[in-house]
Amino acid sequence: QVQLEEFGGGSVQPGGSLRLSCAASGRTFFIGGMGWYRQAPGRERELVATIATDGRTNYVDSVKGRFTISRDTAKNTVDLQMNNLKVEETAVYYCNAIVIVSIVGRTESWGKGTLVTVSS
Repeated sequence: QVQLEEFGGGSVQPGGSLRLSCAASGRTFFIGGMGWYRQAPGRERELVATIATDGRTNYVDSVKGRFTISRDTAKNTVDLQMNNLKVEETAVYYCNAIVIVSIVGRTESWGKGTLVTVSS
């Protein structure tokens, strides 16, 4: 029932910046943690950043100090500000959310992904 849609992907030069946004829609009991993952060509999907409902964040070491994740709980949106992008960070970026569907059950929802291309 919960759908995620990413916005903001595109092309940028090395050292440039992009801001990704994700909006959750549909019917759900509660959305818990949200995050961003990415999958580079020929590589496995990896966690980039997560943010809990209390605002606590977690980042993969390679993006610390350059990326910032934020959320608007009321709007069910999550953003990822990406600064000083590197060529190797070219990837499809996916939005993720934990969806609480019952007292004891939860599922993960994924967006379809948005392509970020870092090249000169």
